[in-house]
Amino acid sequence: MKGFPISMRNPVVYPGPPPPDTDVVVIGGGVIGVCAALYLARAGQRVTLLEKGRIAGEQSSRNWGWIRQQGRDPAELPIMMEARRLWQDLAAGTNEDFGLRQTGVTYLAETGKTLASYEAWAGIAAAQGLDTRMLSPEEVAAMFPGLTRRYAGGMTTPSDMRAEPWLAVPVLAGIAARAGVCIVENCAVRQLDLAAGRVTGVLTETGRIACAQVVLAGGAWSALFLRNHGISLPQLSVRETVVATEPLADVHAGAAADDGLAFRRREDGGYTLAGSGRAELFIGPDAFRALPHYLPQLRAAPFDQSYSPAAPRGYPDAWGTPRRWSGAEESPFERMRILDPAPNRRLVNRACRGFEVRYPELGPVKVKAAWAGMIDTMPDIVPVIDRSPDIEGLVIGTGMSGHGFGIGPGVGRCLAALVTGGELGHDLSRFRASRFTDGSAIKLPPL
Repeated sequence: MKGFPISMRNPVVYPGPPPPDTDVVVIGGGVIGVCAALYLARAGQRVTLLEKGRIAGEQSSRNWGWIRQQGRDPAELPIMMEARRLWQDLAAGTNEDFGLRQTGVTYLAETGKTLASYEAWAGIAAAQGLDTRMLSPEEVAAMFPGLTRRYAGGMTTPSDMRAEPWLAVPVLAGIAARAGVCIVENCAVRQLDLAAGRVTGVLTETGRIACAQVVLAGGAWSALFLRNHGISLPQLSVRETVVATEPLADVHAGAAADDGLAFRRREDGGYTLAGSGRAELFIGPDAFRALPHYLPQLRAAPFDQSYSPAAPRGYPDAWGTPRRWSGAEESPFERMRILDPAPNRRLVNRACRGFEVRYPELGPVKVKAAWAGMIDTMPDIVPVIDRSPDIEGLVIGTGMSGHGFGIGPGVGRCLAALVTGGELGHDLSRFRASRFTDGSAIKLPPL
């Protein structure tokens, strides 16, 4: 069983050195940070993107590769629809093929109750002009020939897309670098440098960089970074396991999911498989602190995750991970430059068996590679996209809750607009950081 294609064994593509000063520092080289840096540079800013490990080393390249409008929170949907257009523009601006294809996303309903929830969401989609449509059992069977299961119906959005994430995000980083972004890998930001409650720079493992604005796009590490500055954000991280199969017959060109399995066709002729709703939470100090915020989610879907009593050493919410450190000492980000969790072999086997049962004519499903990633999640399953209410000059883009790859260009452009004061184009009030402290009730998405 092979591991993931991006690791600390990969050569550094962007060695630096970082500049002594810049307009904006972006922390994190995933899809959100890379896109924010790109659109900041296009807005005329001097931008330095600092990545503690490798570009796209964590969840931005380990996801399913869905560029999905379907099923989004209503407040996310307009940003996602913009992101889809931006993906097309970005692909047109490079000669590198990262597998961007319009092949649709389909949800398959096993029960009438699930189908009713899809019908309700389809009304949201119609109101925003999306091409989502409902499917009868007969239409599902025609769309998925050879699928042995009988479904109550389904929902599909033909304009949804897919891409190979471990190819796509490095390509976007190349576009950003050509736009003038100074990208530096292997350079952890230890903490912000503050004066009178506002950003004056960042303290990195190689020294200080002066700047007036910082974008925090640290994924699963964001809450730990903020806690060192006395800011509590109820963000946790959960492990999800993904399987890449060896090449198989083409049974469906797009992406699909039912209650137990998600799958999509890949450019190499195989399929990416994952258990639908099979997240694993490692319980640590932040999990206990954040528990009251997560109670509505737990009540709504108590069996959507499993629990382990402790994270591996060095993980963001591991019991032994420091919560406080100075800019002069080694930080947790240097001790673990890439979160590379081991895949859950039980879930690997379950996903393969599930695909075999659904498509028995494919024969035995052989594993080409399996990996896992840590998803930064929030109590209401939508991100924080906001200026920090606590530190002037800090903009936060985190907690993408497994939705970040597809929406990345749209969120990145919004973060850039928050920094520059440009036109946001969207109502971001749903994503404000203060919603967890201002007495607001936790509002879960419709799906």
